[in-house]
Amino acid sequence: MLVLGLQGSPRKKGNTSYLLDLVLEEASRRGAETLRIDVCRQNIRPCMGCTNCERKGVCAIEDDDMNPLLYPLMRRADLIILATPIYFYNATSQLKKVIDRSQTLWSRKYKLNLADPGRASRKGLMLAVGATRGKNLFEGMALTAKYFFDAAGAAFSDRLTYRQVENIGDMEAHNTVREDVITTLNGMADFFRRKRILFVCRENACRSQMAAAFARQMAGNALDVACAGSQPAEAANPVMQAVMEEIGFDMAFRPPRALHEALAKETPHMIVTMGCGEECPFVPDVEMIDWELPDPSGQTEDFMRRVRDEIQARVEALVSRIASRDSRLS
Repeated sequence: MLVLGLQGSPRKKGNTSYLLDLVLEEASRRGAETLRIDVCRQNIRPCMGCTNCERKGVCAIEDDDMNPLLYPLMRRADLIILATPIYFYNATSQLKKVIDRSQTLWSRKYKLNLADPGRASRKGLMLAVGATRGKNLFEGMALTAKYFFDAAGAAFSDRLTYRQVENIGDMEAHNTVREDVITTLNGMADFFRRKRILFVCRENACRSQMAAAFARQMAGNALDVACAGSQPAEAANPVMQAVMEEIGFDMAFRPPRALHEALAKETPHMIVTMGCGEECPFVPDVEMIDWELPDPSGQTEDFMRRVRDEIQARVEALVSRIASRDSRLS
């Protein structure tokens, strides 16, 4: 499970930073992989309003950190945290650039009618601090967060907001903030307790990517789904992406991931292998399942479709079996 924190304050060690770190530390204590991105330190250009994403599904800006870093992280994340101080009743300009550039993700969903497999289970959390005590201090930011999370494919689950926070150390001295963080993540307790399933193939470019997408779409609220490759390719297979788009699945922004990296972050409850050869993992006390599936890399679209349909059927059966077994144990 990846918890992604987008830190929007230009201050490196300010109140927003402190609040976000508290949440990430508590998420890590509950077993999640956490990653904090200080967006002010990233190369992110503002949206040009060119509508390229609405026509082609990709952003015309290709020379900054959105394509190689932020889009893939938002697609992989299970919980996205938007953290900002309030500037004129909204986010900082640096964070607003990320929000505006998420129009690409919105366009893929609402213009191209492609469904992100993580949309069914991904959550969003807003953190905000403001210097005044005005009644409507956070309403502008909350509305912006609502539409950002929708574009990013996340349900706006909760928010933590604090008034009269201006000076360095104000959040650290706040008498309820730690309890607030614990209470907020307690509200997501079932999410943190999901069983983790890891799909593994050789390149993590076709088979394991499709299996993870189907599993996340079918059972993301019950299963923490990941995929990896023993010899990861440089990019996902475009033929795989095309045949998944035929059935409405959006497989963009999912770079292959190394198996050793996936296993280093969290130990899965179950590993499903499908052609990783002699490098298929053995992890003690982890349930192992092997699916003998042909490698569709370099094959025709028809071949890829047959493998896709076989994987979908196997994932459906696996999800049903897991749900049946867990219901008997509960």
